[in-house]
Amino acid sequence: MIEVYSEARDETIKIDRVIGHIKGSKPGPTIVFFGGIHGNESSGVFALHQMIADLQNKKNSIKGQIYAIAGNLKALEKGTRYCSEDLNRLWTEDQLKTLENDPTESLADEKLEQQVLLQLIKEIIEKESGPFYFMDLHTTSSETLPFIVVNDSLLNRKFTEQLPVPMILGIEEYLDGPILSYINELGYVSFGYEAGQHDDLASYQNQTAFIYLCLVLAECIDRKEIDYYHYYEQLAKHTATSKDIFEIVFRFRIHRGDTFEMHPGFVNFQRVKKGQEMAIRNNKTVVAKHDGRVFMPLYQNQGSEGFFEIRKVHPLFLKLSAVLRKIKAGHILPFLPGIRWQSAEKKALVVNLKVARFLAKRLLHLLGYRAKEVDKNKLVIKNREAASRTKEYAAVWNK
Repeated sequence: MIEVYSEARDETIKIDRVIGHIKGSKPGPTIVFFGGIHGNESSGVFALHQMIADLQNKKNSIKGQIYAIAGNLKALEKGTRYCSEDLNRLWTEDQLKTLENDPTESLADEKLEQQVLLQLIKEIIEKESGPFYFMDLHTTSSETLPFIVVNDSLLNRKFTEQLPVPMILGIEEYLDGPILSYINELGYVSFGYEAGQHDDLASYQNQTAFIYLCLVLAECIDRKEIDYYHYYEQLAKHTATSKDIFEIVFRFRIHRGDTFEMHPGFVNFQRVKKGQEMAIRNNKTVVAKHDGRVFMPLYQNQGSEGFFEIRKVHPLFLKLSAVLRKIKAGHILPFLPGIRWQSAEKKALVVNLKVARFLAKRLLHLLGYRAKEVDKNKLVIKNREAASRTKEYAAVWNK
């Protein structure tokens, strides 16, 4: 058990890895919330702790299972983003394979935290019944409106589009190893939620509203059992763009050993112009690459992304992409010139852009693929829909 402090609430609570678990009186979904994957983001932990306490006397009204899990215990106790390395960048295929072969006693800090979390996730999936929903609660270093970060699968879209907050697509193309990308690769609904600035009391309130809305939307609890419209309004009141959907088009990467200072005053969704001065890295000016909006500007010491740039996605593009994915139009890609399977396992395709010049990222997104740039002439792409366990959610969503 550790102690976690919230500056916004001026309060300390004691928690274990499993903050709480509620088993409903009726069968239903399994919902897993993570809080504190970054140790300086405690508002989600406090909101989950309070939710577990508040729902203990409502078990007869709950369907399925609710798990509230604390992420990086050591970092939470210290109040730092991480101790040695970012826990939310470790969930890569190579790192997970390495973890399987490492004895527990050889692990330290975040890798030990990861091994414990990995085992817990596996146990929940093996023991409980679906459909499964995984939500990761975060806050940001700069002031922000609440928003959702989503790996762009149709399953994720279908659930998150019901929430009254902006949605950011495509984060998996720019970040290596987030925990929710790992869970998406298992085929389950999973996404991240950013509630506000780290030490803002409103972030705790936004976390609470988000948690209860998700419980209702997953049909774990009836909206009559909570103050549903209050929680909905808590999130919807923040922005006129509450239903807008954006995609990431650029990430400014900070490398180990770099010095980086974001210019003051930038906030999420603020419009920026191509060429506008954004930050200073290694004593050189950094400028915006596109006309668009700034996203996740870094105003803390730890972190490897200085900022992102995003642009709004037209609803017609989303509808077209859904149609093309459902008819599996992307299955034609391996037969086109300049495209080949990366390995015999056929998990990813390699695109030679010198040959397949027609294959822009936007077209790949339409067909349901995410792309990682190897160099200016080569992409590695994966089908976002291949792993989705669509049938497991159909019984609920097709009512």
